[in-house]
Amino acid sequence: MDFMGCFMPFTVMLLCFWKVSSGQIAYSVAEEVKKGTVVGNIAKDLNIDVHDMEARLFQLVSGSNKKYFDVNLKTGVLFVSERIDREDFCAFDQKCVLNIEALAQNPHHLYRIEITIVDINDNAPHFPLNTFKLNITENTSPGERFLLPVAEDDDIGSNALKGYRLNTNEFFSVDVQTDEQSVSAELVLQKALDREKQSALHLLLIALDGGKPPKTGTLNIIVDVIDVNDNSPVFIKNIYKVKVKENIALGTKILSVSASDLDEDSNGDIVYSISGHGKSKKNVFTIIPETGQIVVNEHLDYEENRAVELRVQARDKGSPPKSTHCKVLVEILDENDNAPEIKTTPLLESVKENTKLGTAVALVTVTDNDGGKNGVVRLSIKGFFPFLLELSYKNHYSLLVNGVLDIENISQYNIPLVAVDEGTPPLSSSAIITVNIADVNDNAPRFPTPLMHAYIRENGQVGDFVVRVFAEDSDLGRNAELSYSLLENSSNGARVSPMINVNSVNGEIYTTQSFNYEEIKQLQFIVEATDSGVPPLSSNVTVNVFILDENDNSPVFLPPYSDPGSVNSENIPYSAEVGYFVAKVRAVDSDSGYNALLSYHITEPKGTNLFRIGTSTGEIRTKRRMSDNDLKTHPLIITVSDHGEPSLSTSMSIEVVVVENMDSLQPSLRQVPVKEENFSNMNLYLLIAIVSVSVIFLLSLIALIASKCYRTDGAFSSSSVPVVTTHPDGSWSYSKSTQQYDVCFSSDTLKSDVVVFPSPFPPADAELISINGGDTFSRIQTLPSTGKTQN
Repeated sequence: MDFMGCFMPFTVMLLCFWKVSSGQIAYSVAEEVKKGTVVGNIAKDLNIDVHDMEARLFQLVSGSNKKYFDVNLKTGVLFVSERIDREDFCAFDQKCVLNIEALAQNPHHLYRIEITIVDINDNAPHFPLNTFKLNITENTSPGERFLLPVAEDDDIGSNALKGYRLNTNEFFSVDVQTDEQSVSAELVLQKALDREKQSALHLLLIALDGGKPPKTGTLNIIVDVIDVNDNSPVFIKNIYKVKVKENIALGTKILSVSASDLDEDSNGDIVYSISGHGKSKKNVFTIIPETGQIVVNEHLDYEENRAVELRVQARDKGSPPKSTHCKVLVEILDENDNAPEIKTTPLLESVKENTKLGTAVALVTVTDNDGGKNGVVRLSIKGFFPFLLELSYKNHYSLLVNGVLDIENISQYNIPLVAVDEGTPPLSSSAIITVNIADVNDNAPRFPTPLMHAYIRENGQVGDFVVRVFAEDSDLGRNAELSYSLLENSSNGARVSPMINVNSVNGEIYTTQSFNYEEIKQLQFIVEATDSGVPPLSSNVTVNVFILDENDNSPVFLPPYSDPGSVNSENIPYSAEVGYFVAKVRAVDSDSGYNALLSYHITEPKGTNLFRIGTSTGEIRTKRRMSDNDLKTHPLIITVSDHGEPSLSTSMSIEVVVVENMDSLQPSLRQVPVKEENFSNMNLYLLIAIVSVSVIFLLSLIALIASKCYRTDGAFSSSSVPVVTTHPDGSWSYSKSTQQYDVCFSSDTLKSDVVVFPSPFPPADAELISINGGDTFSRIQTLPSTGKTQN
C-alpha cells in the first residue's frame, strides 16, 4: 500500500478529446483514483450551457451496474463516484472501455460517452504455487534446461509481467522467453551437479512486471539431485493447434500429443499431464496419461474463453523421471447459442396524452454475447402502437412518441419488443415495455342536449325541485369533477338568481320563491358546467322553465255592475215580448285556459221562471210574456263560474222592475235595451265571420298536414280525418285522432284569449292573429295535456 500511495499521484492521468464527427466524446481515467476525481467538463465538451443542465434534466442513464461516474449539474464536471478496478470488468482486454449514455430533454438528445480505464501497476506478479520441486540427475550436462512455472500478473501492457530473475548461485541461471501469449522462464544448468557434494539446492525465482517502480513475486525452487535416467522425452511438435466448436459434447477427444524417449523399459515409458492452463479456467480439458489424448471435460463457452493455452508435460518413469513440455493452443469457435438480451430503461413514470411527437419515453439496449453474425441483432416493435424505435447507435435505441395519445381510449400500452439475431438458425427474445398514459384536461363537459324544458305550477313552495341538469366529461380524476353554476342572470328583464338556485355539485335546480303565472309565465337561463382541470373547460345548457297556471283567481264582474255600493236594477215594460233584452253582465278571470273559461247562470225567485241568461254571453232576456200573477219586482242572482279544478265563482244581484209605462222613464234608460240589442247583433255577425275564417284556416292546415303525411306514409289513415263541429252557442270544436280543440267566442268581446292545449309539449310563444282585418285579435297560447282551446 505504501508503494501504491507513492505511485498513485503520478499515475492518475485524465485525458479528454472530441470525436466531432461521431457525436460522442471520449475520456481516459486511471483506475483506483480517488472518489471525486474530475474526469472532464462534460458541459463544455458537449457544448451545453451549464445553466441549462438542470432544466434539461441532464442525467447519466446507462452504463455498468455500478455507477462509477456522476455529473455535477452546477458546474458540468464529470467526476468519479465509485472505486474503479479495471481488472473487475476488463480482466483480459488490452483496451478497457466503459460506455456511458447521457440524456438531455427539451429537446431530446442522447449522447454517448466513452471512458477508457487506464491500467496502473496495482497487481504484483504471482506464481500458482509457493514451492516448486525439481529433480535433476547428477549426470545432467550443463546447458540442460528446465521449464519453470509461469507467473501471472492481472495488469496489462507495460504493467504486466516482463521477466524473471534468479538469485545468485553457481549452478543455475534463468533464461526468459517472451512471445505474444506469455513470458516464461527456463532454469539452465550452468555447471554439472555432484550429488555427493550437495543433494539439494534451494533457489529463489523472482518475477518482475514493467511498472515504475516494478512489482515482484517469488517462487521457492527446490532442486533434488538424482543420479539416474539421463534421457528426457521429446515431443514431436513444440506447439499443437486445434479448433473446437463451443457446443462440443463432453468427453470428446480433440487432440493427441506424442513424445518419445530414447531410454528403455521404465525410463522410456511416458506419462502425459497438463501442467498449466494459462489464464483460462482449470479442468476445462483433461488428458489421458497413457495416450496423450486431450478430452473435453467441461462445457466450452466462446463468450468466456475464445482460446485456451495448455502446457502439456511428458514425463518418463525413470528414476529420477525426466520430462519435457509442449504448448497446445485450442481455439474455440462461436456457435449461435445465446439469444439476444433486451434491457429497458423507462425515462418517465407516465406519459401525458398531449406529449409532443418525438419525445423519448424509454431507452432500450440489446446485447448478444455471440460473435460475428451471431451477435448482430435487429430490434422491432410487434404490432401497431403510437410509438417507434429510433436507433441512437449500435444496439442502443430510444422509444419515441409517434402518434396521438388519448387516455380516454387507451390508458396503458404494453409494447412487445422482439430482438432477432442473424445466426443460423436465428435466435430471438422478447420483452414488454409498459407505458402509462397520464390524463390532461382536453375534454370539455358535454350536456346531452343544448336545450332543456321544465314545468312547475304557480303558487308552489320555496325550494320546490324544478329539474336536474347533468353533464359528462370524458377525462379522468379531477379533470372530470364538475361544478354547476347559473351563468345567465336575467330573463325577460328580470333577474333569475333570486328566483332559481343551482346545486353546484349535482346540478339540481330548485326554486327560491313562489311564482305567479299572471306575473311570470316563463323563465330562461343558462347553466354552466365547469370541470376542475387546469385550465378548466366548460359548456352550457339553456333551460326553459314554464310556469303552469293554477285556478287561483275568481271571476270579477265588469262595470257597471261591479261598482262598489251601486244598486243593480233594471226596468222592463209590462208589455215586453219573449226574448226582450233586459241587461248584459260581463266578467273577466285573471287565469288562463280552462281556468279563465267563464259561464253565466241565473237564479230567480221560486216559481217565477220569467228570465234566462246566455251561459257564454251573459245576456239576460225574457223567456215569456208577463202575466197578472207575476211580481212587479224580480230579484235575480247572477253567478259567473270558471272551468278550473276546482271551479271558482262570483255572484251578484240585479232587481228587475216591471213598469206599466216606459215613457215615464228617462229616454236614456229606455234606449239602453235597444242599443244593447243592436250591439249584440253586431257581435253575432262578427262571431260568424270569425268562425268562418277559423274553419277555413283549420281546413287549410289539415290539408297541409295531410299532404305531408301522404308523402311520408303514402296514404291517409281513416283515423286522421279531421272533424269540425259548430255549437249553437257560437263555439266550435276541431278534433283529429286523439286530439280535440274547442274554441269558444263571446259575441261581444272585442279581444279574446284563444288558448290551445295540444298533447305534446312544449308551449309556444304567444302570437297575435288579426281576424278579417278587423279590430278583433286572438292570442293563441299552447298549454299542456288538455287538448282544448278557449277564446
